[in-house]
Amino acid sequence: MMESIQTLLGRRVLFFDGGMGTLLQEKGLGPGELPESWNLLHPEEVLQIHRDYVSAGADFITTNTFGANRLKMRGAYQAAELTAAGVKLARQAADEAGRPVFVALDIGPTGKLLQPMGDLDFETAVGAFKETVRAGAEAGADCVIIETMSDISEIKAAVLAVKESCSLPVFVTMVFDERGRLLTGADIPAAVAMLEGLRVDALGLNCGFGPEQMLPLMDQLESCCSIPILVSPNAGLPVVVDGQTVYNVSPADFAAQMAEIVRKGAWMVGGCCGTTPDHIRAEVEACRELPARPLPRNRRTVVSSGSMAVVIGERPVVIGERINPTGKKRFKQALREKDLDYLLNEGLKQVDAGADILDVNVGLPEIDETEMMRETVKGLQGVLNLPLQIDTTSPQAMEAALRVYSGKAMVNSVNGKSEVMAEVFPLVQKYGGVVVALTLDEDGIPDTAEGRLAIAEKIVRTAESYGIGREDIVVDALTMTISSDQRAADTTLRALKMIKEQLGVKTVLGVSNVSFGLPRREVVNSAFLLLALEHGLDAAIINPGSERMMETVAAFGALSGGDAHCAGYIERMGAQPAPAAEKPAGEGMPLDQAVARGMKAEAVAGTRKLLETRQPMEVINEVLIPALDTVGKGFEQGTIFLPQLLMSAEAAGAAFDYLKEEMRRAGTAEEKKGKIVIATVKGDIHDIGKNIVRVLLENYGFDVIDLGKDVPPETVVETVLREDVKLVGLSALMTTTVPSMAETIRQLRAAAPDCKVVVGGAVMTQEYADQIGADCYSPDAMGTVYFAQKCFENAVKE
Repeated sequence: MMESIQTLLGRRVLFFDGGMGTLLQEKGLGPGELPESWNLLHPEEVLQIHRDYVSAGADFITTNTFGANRLKMRGAYQAAELTAAGVKLARQAADEAGRPVFVALDIGPTGKLLQPMGDLDFETAVGAFKETVRAGAEAGADCVIIETMSDISEIKAAVLAVKESCSLPVFVTMVFDERGRLLTGADIPAAVAMLEGLRVDALGLNCGFGPEQMLPLMDQLESCCSIPILVSPNAGLPVVVDGQTVYNVSPADFAAQMAEIVRKGAWMVGGCCGTTPDHIRAEVEACRELPARPLPRNRRTVVSSGSMAVVIGERPVVIGERINPTGKKRFKQALREKDLDYLLNEGLKQVDAGADILDVNVGLPEIDETEMMRETVKGLQGVLNLPLQIDTTSPQAMEAALRVYSGKAMVNSVNGKSEVMAEVFPLVQKYGGVVVALTLDEDGIPDTAEGRLAIAEKIVRTAESYGIGREDIVVDALTMTISSDQRAADTTLRALKMIKEQLGVKTVLGVSNVSFGLPRREVVNSAFLLLALEHGLDAAIINPGSERMMETVAAFGALSGGDAHCAGYIERMGAQPAPAAEKPAGEGMPLDQAVARGMKAEAVAGTRKLLETRQPMEVINEVLIPALDTVGKGFEQGTIFLPQLLMSAEAAGAAFDYLKEEMRRAGTAEEKKGKIVIATVKGDIHDIGKNIVRVLLENYGFDVIDLGKDVPPETVVETVLREDVKLVGLSALMTTTVPSMAETIRQLRAAAPDCKVVVGGAVMTQEYADQIGADCYSPDAMGTVYFAQKCFENAVKE
């Protein structure tokens, strides 16, 4: 079947089926009942839904296994058992079709955030997904659809689980907000870069919006994606009619909008929440005669982090070189002492100086480089947005870093030695990445430009045999010192130009070695950098803290015409601040900066420093809360994303804990702003949003009673009455559990009419919240904080 799917892709538009949960509700699925349980309890009903979609013209039938994951299961059910049963039902419907119909094993999110934002370990997530994948593959699935994903790390865990468990094609669809961002911050180019690097077979959009709202997202996707695109929207946005959840886009309107999405480049289309066999039938009718547009050749050299992508070749890219122990006594000490905060600070300094990518090298003979590399990469990802360059000669350390890296990394490096290529290329092929290719081999570094070109050709040719294209290779022609050979710089520059022009690959150089042994090295370095840029250098590994080097990069952009209207140069140089003075030894980061950066240890140190002259409540009200407000505003404006928001909250939490202990010792009572109950409603086992809300509310000084997930309405009401609570936050991420939210609000209105209710979750809208009687709809955690502040400020005034 794998060959059949791949053969069909691009020959014509292919069709997925539509919603499952809403149809099961119509057949009697109760609020809070596991949809997957019907694979065992009511198999004939599930089978009939599959048959109806086959009759409507679907080419792919998705199994009723969206929540079949051991991290979500409750009661006596086992994920593998429900998965196998679900695949067999879909397989039966597909085999009865009389035409090729493929069974897509449906995998949804775990409902938990992965570390460092949440408490779910990456390998635990991979293991849980593997159980489901193996059960589905053994039961007869033809491919895997990983859908409704909003966390870049969880997406990677799920894809690796598929790749390491079977050879089935894998498709990934994600839920973006109206700005084109995942919940955890990744924009569309960043998500595409990672997934193309992981070599998924198709990617796209599902859930969250109707087809009309997905049209602009489709434009973004098509502009940067080079593999097949799959789009499965909801049937519009949910509304409540006569107490029932319905969707507001008819089959005819849905089909017309999906035809536009196909014209924009989607090769596969289907439906998500609220869509029925009638929607898919109309979609098939409207789209089946439309041609599948040829795939765009977006062969860009791009690396990405968990939130952003950097394209190499559009302008000079600066790779910060400072996270490296070579010649740095203090850095080596930090590695030996596992002082991660020191390393993170080195990264943050380079971000502030204007780096685009950060090189990460933690190799010392006397430490466990693999473990240190893993922890450093995880730590850096938690506090900054830039992509990383994994710099190591150890294949074990390289794989450890690539495995936990949330994005598509640069990989430094490979060379022309056969054994090195055999170690590195399989890792790049599996995890994705842009690999740095050094022009040396078993015979050393050639003295001529032609010799370095020949090695580059060999590396490119070998990489292509592993399925690694030229767009994923940047060649380093190697900078040698002119103090020992004055021809060295010319050789490197000639090799650089030849490699760029003859091989069509991007280039990179570590610049500073050119001046080794000379006085006032920056003078030589900056001149060589300018020459290299003129010869075709795309990325420079330099110290971004060097003003002269960064000024050279900015000036080249203006002189070469690559900096439109000299805007970048003007921005950097127009209001050039005086060079920052080095902090005195022992002086740490101010508390507000530590919170903004998400640095826990620095936040505690900053708090301790402030308490020498100020009272704890002053620190809270005049420093901590304003710092959180600044981060919150950045989150609202889209300049700060969820990982940074949560790391800032953790840093503030560490400061709060220190302050609480100081107040306890002094016999001072801690001030609480109000008591709030939060819960994920009955039947819903996703608690990502609710947990984020809890963390932020606690950091703003509210007393939060977290009832957890799958909470019956009666439990919420009882807690509100017993604790005399005036504000409740309710979360629902599944269409099937919104009736539980409505019922919880109904019971609260009857028992505690003065209690306010704020609601949120993936299925919620302002209109929907109004219809079920909520006082506030919050699209994100900060909105809940602001509503809570307003509620309790009004209560004080009254």
